[in-house]
Amino acid sequence: MGQIPLVEMKNMHKRFGGVHAVNNVSIDLYAGEVVGIVGHNGAGKTVLMKALSGATPCDEGEILINGEKAQIESPRDARKYGIETIYQTLALADNLDAPSNLFMGREIMTRYGTLNDRAMENETRKVIERLNPNFTNITDPVKTMSGGQRQSVAIARAIYFNARILIMDEPTAALGPHETAMVSELIKQLKSEGIGIFLISHDLHDVFDLSNRVSVIKNGNLIGTRRTDEVSKDEVLGMIIMGKLPEAA
Repeated sequence: MGQIPLVEMKNMHKRFGGVHAVNNVSIDLYAGEVVGIVGHNGAGKTVLMKALSGATPCDEGEILINGEKAQIESPRDARKYGIETIYQTLALADNLDAPSNLFMGREIMTRYGTLNDRAMENETRKVIERLNPNFTNITDPVKTMSGGQRQSVAIARAIYFNARILIMDEPTAALGPHETAMVSELIKQLKSEGIGIFLISHDLHDVFDLSNRVSVIKNGNLIGTRRTDEVSKDEVLGMIIMGKLPEAA
């Protein structure tokens, strides 16, 4: 690829006491691409992504965003670079509707200093329609919404505030087949808009359906990164379990 990566993480290290949770890992991500990050629990994939999101900065290594060195010490720093994380738990306020969740802490006010509910609802409809045209009940409390709709709200919030880089942590873990298909559509839509996505997942079917490349991490080490159309699920499973690259043909 000739273009500059959206994200480059170079030689990342993170230790917790004597444990090397991330050991000299380098990965990158291009615009409009999904990179699956896979490995056993405790392999280091979440720690690596938390360095990018600013939740747990690494001890060593550098992060480049659009080819320029980035200082990411906190989630607020990450947001400045257009990085948002969609956690499995989604961090939504259950009793509030979609517009209230979208604009929480960044409400649109009228010139009289009151909440501009109509403007917030209109903006929310616009962004959600782009993602998920069948989702119209945006003024219901979030707790009454389906898992796929909740994902839509969380993603809408990220992209409304100009996220260009999304970290999605197990986005389909608690969802049924229909909901999983809805989230897959959301991800394809984001890719088409040039957003880059790191997808942390245990589900190799998901990873193969949605990712352009897959990076395998084991015991804090990057075993390798492969294009998903050039490896089989069995080969990736071998990388996860054995920590070895598939034999070159």
